[in-house]
Amino acid sequence: MLEGGFEAVRHRAVAARAGVPLASTTYYFASLEDLTAAAVEQCGLRELDVMHARVDEVAGRECGVESTVELIVDMLIGVFEENPAGRDQLVNRYERFVAFARHPEMREVQQRLRAELDTLIIAVLRRSGREVHQDGLRRLIYVVDGAAVGALSEGDPDPKALAREMLLQVIDLVAPPITV
Repeated sequence: MLEGGFEAVRHRAVAARAGVPLASTTYYFASLEDLTAAAVEQCGLRELDVMHARVDEVAGRECGVESTVELIVDMLIGVFEENPAGRDQLVNRYERFVAFARHPEMREVQQRLRAELDTLIIAVLRRSGREVHQDGLRRLIYVVDGAAVGALSEGDPDPKALAREMLLQVIDLVAPPITV
């Protein structure tokens, strides 16, 4: 899935990649939709593991607005500097999002993954002394995702830069600092 998108997830291809007989994939995954949903979930869980590690790195440290924005953008877009295949993985991630609209059977997986992501971002914002509600959280994520997709579609070599710039402009609106 990470290399070829939804089209690459086929029983035969997965069996070959896993080094198991084709019958194994068809036994455990009755349909191509089941197999694809499992692949989506595995990709999402791997992304969440990376995000958890990033949040754990900053646990207990005070974060200013710039470092908070940087961490959120890293969580949502990834760290390109450390991963040469990061751009392709980012494109694949957004292709998965669009595919959820076409494949309602995968919405439950997406909703579970999104709930975990929301929890992580809320934790980062609260540690940074920011108040966030569900509608603000959605807007924050949509700003980053929209900026990244726009930058990717224009061939921008650094979609993170645009996402960072956009989030810096709106973070005080969608997740204002907590006033005492």
